[in-house]
Amino acid sequence: MEPPENLAGTLEVAEKTILRWDLTASEEARECMIFDGDRSEVDRYLQAVDEIQRSMESATVADDQSKANSVIQIAMARLEDEFRNILIAHTSPIETDSLLDPSSSIRSSLRTDSIVGELQVEDFPDDDVATKEAAELGEERGESSFLSRYRSTDCIREVDLIPSEAIYDLRIIAQRMISAGYLRECVQVYGSVRKSAADSSFRLLGIEKLSIGDVQRLEWEVLETKIRRWIRAAKVCVRVLFASEKKLCEHIFEGLGTGTEDACFMETVKGPAIRLLNFAEAISISRRSPDKLFKILDLHDALSDLLPDVDIVFQSKSLESIRVQAAEILSRLAEAARGILSEFENAVLREPSVIPVPGGTIHPLTRYVMNYINLISDYKQTLIDLIVSKPSTGSRYSGDPTTPDMEFAELEGRTPLALHFIWIIVILQFNLDGKSKHYKDASLAHLFMMNNVHYIVQKSKGSPELREMIGDDYLKKLTGKFRQAATNYQRSTWVRVLFCLRDEGLHVGSFSSGVSKSALKERFKTFNAMIDEVHRTQATWLIPDTQLREELRISSSELLIPAYRSFLGRFRSHIESGKHPETYIKYSVEDLETAILDFFEGSPVSQHLRWRSQ
Repeated sequence: MEPPENLAGTLEVAEKTILRWDLTASEEARECMIFDGDRSEVDRYLQAVDEIQRSMESATVADDQSKANSVIQIAMARLEDEFRNILIAHTSPIETDSLLDPSSSIRSSLRTDSIVGELQVEDFPDDDVATKEAAELGEERGESSFLSRYRSTDCIREVDLIPSEAIYDLRIIAQRMISAGYLRECVQVYGSVRKSAADSSFRLLGIEKLSIGDVQRLEWEVLETKIRRWIRAAKVCVRVLFASEKKLCEHIFEGLGTGTEDACFMETVKGPAIRLLNFAEAISISRRSPDKLFKILDLHDALSDLLPDVDIVFQSKSLESIRVQAAEILSRLAEAARGILSEFENAVLREPSVIPVPGGTIHPLTRYVMNYINLISDYKQTLIDLIVSKPSTGSRYSGDPTTPDMEFAELEGRTPLALHFIWIIVILQFNLDGKSKHYKDASLAHLFMMNNVHYIVQKSKGSPELREMIGDDYLKKLTGKFRQAATNYQRSTWVRVLFCLRDEGLHVGSFSSGVSKSALKERFKTFNAMIDEVHRTQATWLIPDTQLREELRISSSELLIPAYRSFLGRFRSHIESGKHPETYIKYSVEDLETAILDFFEGSPVSQHLRWRSQ
């Protein structure tokens, strides 16, 4: 045991060392930093602090205890200032450009290159208290215990935020502050400096300080851009920024007191983490509309992908609220997606426009709905997990004229998502059928339904995901519908025209061997007038699909041309033997073939038929 006189001398030297660096003692003490100077001075100061702390444990006289307390307070104020200075000197925002590119740097989360693990006790001279002590601490806990508490997922990529030399200094300062009862001051200084660094990284990543109310007041077009930026930034924040902050806290504070590293980590990142999540929360509870679905699904996918990493990075009990908030936001995003899909279905069913689209072409609603569900199908894997219930539909027994029928028995084995897609097509057709009734011309109404159902089929076949969910059997059923609409068009258009080409009513005499020329002339005049009208109107109708347009022209020719050719063959001579035959036989077979080529182009023709033979 050291003699009392030697102990007193040691304490006197220690006290002088501490007082020489008293921040209130001199200009030099205020302007210079111990840890910026010679390492021998660092060691002397740390030894002085240790001596005073040991003396406090053994002091028996109240005056000695009070004096030691006073000196320790001066030392702690100094160390707190040194701690802050080291942190500030080595604090800068993460270089986000390289971190956004996963291929630009090597994953550092394996931790086998740990700055502590690389050090051995014998590498340092005996009087190098600071560095030798750090290595001994690392050996005592063992590399695995010091580093293995937090193992990274495949996606987490930790980086060194502060150089190893600075970490050693911060750790030995923190150890002395905590042992002297200055944990709260140490945590506050650490948290304030590192939180400022996190804020700087946030600014570089484009994460703005927006409250939930601020987010909800922004136009959706603006938010779409911010959502894209948030998704990229959130990955960097969780997997790099927050993970690296956690690693830094562990390197500095682990083993220096129960939960110390967790307290410092919480002080550093809880505010930034809440700020990050508040944006996603604001989107999850914002007003729903169909145009928001895709970005909400993007957010959902991004957060779902990040959630395992959130659970790892924020695994401590003190940060449970972050894990809970992230999980709740994910749940609300899922509910928002389900709600939007339901509202979209209702909007399709109730879409109120009644003005017929010119020419019976594809209705804007049809294009919008099919493009929309095509885009939805890109999120098939996500939506299969989210959409777990069948759509609310009518049935043939419901008797509700405002809702179409859909029998699930015919669609056994389909996922709820597939049933929702089919239901959307069912209600779209139901709405289109109602719109078709606003056409005054029945032929045009059938053409309108043919065009639109054909478009539904083609868009469904054009997307492998959509086609798989809807199924070929249902697509065959839809194909049959537009084929039936085409047949209905043919009947509505040509039955009256072909009725003019019948023989009934033209023969006279007991054996019907004679022909009534007046009846025949009237028949030709009626036919000509009908052809003129059909040509004039149906040239302005439109079939956008080239193949479908050609098919309907061919089928129209197959109905009209043979019948007209046969009629001419039987009765031409009766007209040509009289006066002004061209008045009655206005068109040749070739004229009619040419006329049909004008059909469904969507543009008017001259009042005097361009296709008439001269």
